[in-house]
Amino acid sequence: MGGSLNEDITYAHDNLKRRVTVASFYMDETEVSNADWLEYLHWLNQNFPEDKELYYNALPDTLVWRQPLSYNEPYVDLYLRHPAYQDYPVVGVTWEQANDYCIWRTDRVNEHILRQKGALVGYRELAESQARPNEPFNTDIYLNGQYRGEGIDGEKMPKDNRPGAEDGARRPVRMEDGVLKQPYRLPTEAEWEYAALGLVGNTEYGNIESGKVYPWNGLGVRSPKRRTQGLMMANFKATGGDNMGVAGYLNDGGDITVSVTSYLPNDYGLYNMAGNVNEWVRDVYRQLSYEDFEDFNPFRGNVYMDKAYEDADGTLAKDKYGRPIRVPAKAPRKQTWEELQASAADSASVAFNNDVRGYADEANSELYGVTTLVNDKSRVYKGGSWNDRAYWLNPATRRFMQQDESNAMTGFRCAMTLVGSPEINTKVKPSFPANRKHSQQSDKKVLGIF
Repeated sequence: MGGSLNEDITYAHDNLKRRVTVASFYMDETEVSNADWLEYLHWLNQNFPEDKELYYNALPDTLVWRQPLSYNEPYVDLYLRHPAYQDYPVVGVTWEQANDYCIWRTDRVNEHILRQKGALVGYRELAESQARPNEPFNTDIYLNGQYRGEGIDGEKMPKDNRPGAEDGARRPVRMEDGVLKQPYRLPTEAEWEYAALGLVGNTEYGNIESGKVYPWNGLGVRSPKRRTQGLMMANFKATGGDNMGVAGYLNDGGDITVSVTSYLPNDYGLYNMAGNVNEWVRDVYRQLSYEDFEDFNPFRGNVYMDKAYEDADGTLAKDKYGRPIRVPAKAPRKQTWEELQASAADSASVAFNNDVRGYADEANSELYGVTTLVNDKSRVYKGGSWNDRAYWLNPATRRFMQQDESNAMTGFRCAMTLVGSPEINTKVKPSFPANRKHSQQSDKKVLGIF
């Protein structure tokens, strides 16, 4: 991390070079678009038509376009909803709103998978049924066995093969079935920087042959190829007052944002990892993050939460939207049964700090706004935008904003953890043969255990 930053023009010294490892992960090809967000808003309005507060809180702040000395009122009224901007990145969303979207997207994708497989009733049957569920689908609630019944269970649920189960009995899908997806989330800063740099195209046999300054090769921001020579590689502000170049031959094709699939993708197939809009990442900002970090999956911002139980039978407590209620974690490890019972009865407690966003910091909240603008709600954003100079296109640059703030230059994209082996396709390189036919008994004989 920080290795692609060849000039620290702000003298921030906040991303000095260090080697880290990030586990394999998935990332959206594009930034979340206005069309994506409108689908989200439509779902909220359809499922909670009476809850005006929920819908209002999910609305992006379109007033971010207003500037005292600019005529941007058309964007205030049109940018989010006009079809001309449907493929443009959503802006005016806070870090908190972006996280809510990730949670919503996880549930909608898993619900769609289950309905397609017949584990839940199909969409048409659901629409025509008189016995509709009182609450929307939620992944955690479903996995806990609390989303069942008439109008919910599909005809192709997995067979219940437990001893004593009735013939033909069915059960909900379990995590062990490998059907449901992992949660969508914001990428960590390390993941985002790794993905943006895209060094996979410069790597051979585990060696990085050449580095990068931007998500593309070369030191410049224009295409060196013959057929596209001189074309801008990203949407940014070339110089003061130059947002798009000269009439008749626009240098980057965008006065503000552009479509999320504009320009060439990097070597990972990701679009606009530089320019267009800055992107939120998960991390809490600290100037000295490079000093305090784990070298595997580095991340600052942990707040450990557990799902709350409604009773001793393991029923999860739900909020009014059918989502599990989360409470601060009580312990850093699995408690003994006695500790768990004592904790549930509030007769004993374990000293544990579940909020470690500013881990090991001697932060004084009283100084916020006086001598510092950094606190535990300051979140990192990266990538540069349509209104930024080329310097900010470098994946190692970093800035911060409060998690409840937004602007017209910042959006986001989602990521997802890869489970299992970090490599999906090993056929493209030499590897040791894997013999998976050994039985447990043969393994014991080889080890000399009888």
